[in-house]
Amino acid sequence: MNGSAEGSGGKAITIKSRDEIRIMEEANRIVAEVLTLLEKTVAPGITTLELDQLAEELCRKRGAVPAFKGYRGFPGSLCVSINEEVVHGIPSRKRKLKKGDIISVDFGTLYKGYYGDSAVTIPVGRIDSVKHKLLKVTEESLMKAIERVVAGNRVSDISAAVQDHVEKNGLAIVRQFVGHGIGSSLHEAPEIPNFVQGSGSPRLQEGMVVAIEPMVNVGTHKVRVLRDGWTVVTCDNKPSAHFEHSVAVTGEGPLVLSSREAFS
Repeated sequence: MNGSAEGSGGKAITIKSRDEIRIMEEANRIVAEVLTLLEKTVAPGITTLELDQLAEELCRKRGAVPAFKGYRGFPGSLCVSINEEVVHGIPSRKRKLKKGDIISVDFGTLYKGYYGDSAVTIPVGRIDSVKHKLLKVTEESLMKAIERVVAGNRVSDISAAVQDHVEKNGLAIVRQFVGHGIGSSLHEAPEIPNFVQGSGSPRLQEGMVVAIEPMVNVGTHKVRVLRDGWTVVTCDNKPSAHFEHSVAVTGEGPLVLSSREAFS
């Protein structure tokens, strides 16, 4: 789940011990297992509430608590955002997936006092070439950003990696919502924008953990929040994609805590 552009300002950056990162890896492993299950389950006709229930059931079975449920009043365990919905879509028994949709699923866990957080955008059956490019470029931008998660680099190096790849491919970056530090709180400092905001951003240090989450639109970067107070949509109703990983800064380079490779 994203922070707003002013979400974590003023907070101190926390450095995690190896033991804390190990627990966060366990928390994120549960997130990864849930997202892998959803990737395999998404199909035309399924409701977003059914996906939410599957996510919560597996999470609790693994001994974790859904991190988003009740967070600032959010009613679901899973954020489910379809097509022009960018982030924070609310699960519903009335909303059924259709062939050609794309659905962004964002899930978090609280496990042994630490948080996991990751997101993926999934095609529902065959999708058109515009949506295919959107998903490909957004995920690529995340992987390029992860490569910059190295001690001594700055947060702006992560931001630049996303921005350069997205804009080179003619797509737009959402600016109102950002990635964030993560640990014993879901949203910690520093903010991780997907665009460069200027010089002087924090340096990455070994032991930091960041949630990097490009949100990319086909059309305008501008977004608005629906009357439900949560669901964010593109202002031109064109599709949006969202990918996210929680990543630790280690002496050996970036460690993707929420990797789904073990479950593929």
